[in-house]
Amino acid sequence: MHNDETLWACLNHDFCSFKVKMKAPKQDFCRNQYNVSGLCNKVSCPLANSQYATVLEQEGISYLYMKTVERAHTPKNMWERVKLSRNYLQALDQISKHLQYWPEHMVNRCKQRLTKIRQMLIRMRKLSMREGPRLVPIKKKTERRERTRELKAEAAAKVDLAIEKELLERLKQGTYGDIYNFPQKNFDSLLEKEGEVEEEEEDEDETETEFVEDMGDDDDELDGDEIEGEEEVERVIMEDVDLEGSELRDMEDLGTGGARPSALRRPAKKKRRAGSASASAARGPRVELEYEE
Repeated sequence: MHNDETLWACLNHDFCSFKVKMKAPKQDFCRNQYNVSGLCNKVSCPLANSQYATVLEQEGISYLYMKTVERAHTPKNMWERVKLSRNYLQALDQISKHLQYWPEHMVNRCKQRLTKIRQMLIRMRKLSMREGPRLVPIKKKTERRERTRELKAEAAAKVDLAIEKELLERLKQGTYGDIYNFPQKNFDSLLEKEGEVEEEEEDEDETETEFVEDMGDDDDELDGDEIEGEEEVERVIMEDVDLEGSELRDMEDLGTGGARPSALRRPAKKKRRAGSASASAARGPRVELEYEE
């Protein structure tokens, strides 16, 4: 059977896990979340009162919590929650309506708690809108751990990229053939990248302009020199042929005229040869002709 006096006697004189005793000033506080005033006394204790009400704030929204003795046999359904309006006057009317037959001190304490909660929310909103430096705690151990993880992840990513590049290169070369099923999408993307690189190189080659020296005059001069050289060679050949013919005629005349000593014939032949050599050297390169009998 639920008895408020018995519970308060046990909690007040014996141990209570929510009680906090202060020495200076001498005051007892309560850490229970449903305590409407935060003080440890018979009226404010949520455990020693079978009929109790309080106001709590969750994520900027105020709720009215009510406990009745009819729900004491089901602890999970002991507290009834009612959402209060954001309008302050409407929230006060809701509290008065739901706590119409409750003790007056309980209704007043719930309204006071609602007022304090609304003032706290207003201050929080103003501080969040105010611009200024914010103090952020720095955890060296956590940062060092995260930095180490980033380095390891970066190294693993480099290894993965290298492996992927090598596999795609082998697939392109046909090393594995049809043994493995590699992702065709990655292979096609690699081929497209290489094709784009080749097209860029071709465009660069086409855009490059080369300047070539005009060789027209030099070619004309070379052709004229070649023609003159050929004419000189023909002229020298004809002169040599005339000289050989005159020598043959002289030899025939000597044979018909009579026998002469060889000593007389050799110097003349040498002179003629020397004369012909000097003439050919002066006129151009010497060309030897051989006749077949």
